[in-house]
Amino acid sequence: MAFTLPDLPYAHDALAAGGMSKETLEYHHDIHHKAYVDNLNKLIAGTEWEGKSLEEIVKGTYQKDAVAQNGIFNNASQHWNHAQFWEMMTPNQGAMPSELERAITDSFGSVDDFKKKFSEAGAGQFGSGWAWLVKNADGKLEVTKTENGVNPLCFNQTALLGCDVWEHSYYIDFRNKRPAYLENFLNKLVNWENVASRM
Repeated sequence: MAFTLPDLPYAHDALAAGGMSKETLEYHHDIHHKAYVDNLNKLIAGTEWEGKSLEEIVKGTYQKDAVAQNGIFNNASQHWNHAQFWEMMTPNQGAMPSELERAITDSFGSVDDFKKKFSEAGAGQFGSGWAWLVKNADGKLEVTKTENGVNPLCFNQTALLGCDVWEHSYYIDFRNKRPAYLENFLNKLVNWENVASRM
């Protein structure tokens, strides 16, 4: 069965008050994400990956020591990344659930220290990629960054929060100000209930 583009969990203009415009979501979701889905379906047709789950494809096609990943991995991982990304945002950001706040404080010292570390990871990712809050196999939380479409599945980590730092994610609204985009994402757009549910 072919992969399909998931609907946004909110209207295209729902995040505008939080700093992510309707135009950005129309380009990012309707064009960029759709292209990953369409390309993935073409690339896996007639291969061993046809009929496999998205997670199986990401893990099975990731090449640890490769200079560049192959086309199937790139499109599968970016489809997975974006499907998570839309769910990790909300037009109605609420307070961080207490269990998540405790876990973050235990791991980073404070919520502010976590936000600083997360923002630094995203701003410091050279070129395209992602910033992540992950849970390792031992239960410890960690901030990481990955290049291009590489994601926590590749390292057997649980993705709790991810922020897309490819230019198509922020250039319409923030131009070249990636640090401002990351600060805005953390303070106005993150669905902390969704993050907590991934624990």
